[in-house]
Amino acid sequence: MDILSHGLWGGITLGRSSRKSFWTAFLFGMAPDFFSFGLFFASGVLLHGMEFFRGMGHPPDAALIPAYVYTLYNLTHSLLVFAAVFGLVWLLRGRPLPEMGAWGLHLAMDIFTHSEAFFPTPFLWPVSNTHFDGLPWADPLIYVPNVLLLAVLYAWFFLRRRKATP
Repeated sequence: MDILSHGLWGGITLGRSSRKSFWTAFLFGMAPDFFSFGLFFASGVLLHGMEFFRGMGHPPDAALIPAYVYTLYNLTHSLLVFAAVFGLVWLLRGRPLPEMGAWGLHLAMDIFTHSEAFFPTPFLWPVSNTHFDGLPWADPLIYVPNVLLLAVLYAWFFLRRRKATP
């Protein structure tokens, strides 16, 4: 799934209690992709400028993606790593940080919306490289319902909130 959708799903599902909660969940929803692809994306823009955006509508040649991106992707897209970090934060805070669940939601969505052809989600890494050959998120069968459902949920949320505010 695209990074913005992950943030929006995180915000609407786990961040409705306050603005701070929304933005925390929004950022946790985007974090796995931001931390795995962000440096690569930023360096591409710095080195190539606007030329870097040419061909963004389809996956780049896997041979052009540096090895560190794959390592960071494995780390940030593992349910085991997520569970360990969530547990550590819970232990250190003395209570869970519910908005962190947006990271777990990101992973749950990616497991089924990434195919073997491009960055399948290694949800049991480092124990196993097991992954599911899902339907890519850019496929209209995934993308269109995703956008429509997000639009409906946010419209419902804001309309309900507006009615509740005198």
